[in-house]
Amino acid sequence: MNQTFWNQMYSAADYAYGVEPNDFLTTVPFKANSKILCLAEGQGRNAVYLATQGHDVTMIDYSETGLHRAQELATIKGVAINTLLADLSDYRFEKEKWDAIVVIFGHFPSHIRNTIYTQIPDALKHDGKFVSETYSAEQIAFGTGGPKDPDMMPTEKELHQYFQSFKELSIQKIQRTIHEGSYHNGESSVIQVIAQKC
Repeated sequence: MNQTFWNQMYSAADYAYGVEPNDFLTTVPFKANSKILCLAEGQGRNAVYLATQGHDVTMIDYSETGLHRAQELATIKGVAINTLLADLSDYRFEKEKWDAIVVIFGHFPSHIRNTIYTQIPDALKHDGKFVSETYSAEQIAFGTGGPKDPDMMPTEKELHQYFQSFKELSIQKIQRTIHEGSYHNGESSVIQVIAQKC
């Protein structure tokens, strides 16, 4: 799936994954006025939610249409977000810049995921937090959303390797029901991560 695919998908009248934030994300506490980076954030529902909570939010996506729709949603909700058009396969993170980095259903081939995730610990400030919910490979059998290629889904073991140096690390693979717009609907297998840097 390339930029053209996502630009076409995000140009539809309805928001592809709805306008409400991911419900797992809403359960995660962040320190007040955090500087938060959302990766592969699409049409911005989670970035906008975090902005409504008083955070300074930047979202990255490589769909221009997605970023435009995110700004529209931010305007509707009465908040401001920063948007950055970038391809994460060759994006370089600034060090110790973010209080939190969030990935909600951002799926990448394993070699690109390695490029992204190995940079995250250094990109976080002291006590910075990484929060993620992605589909597991078992999700393919459910057919209720997400990629069809297991290489696009991180494993629990892989995620532990990326964040094993953090002082707090919770990685859970669970089965739960998800309803997010037109593309995430039904019983699903997900991996949820909350990690806090030393």
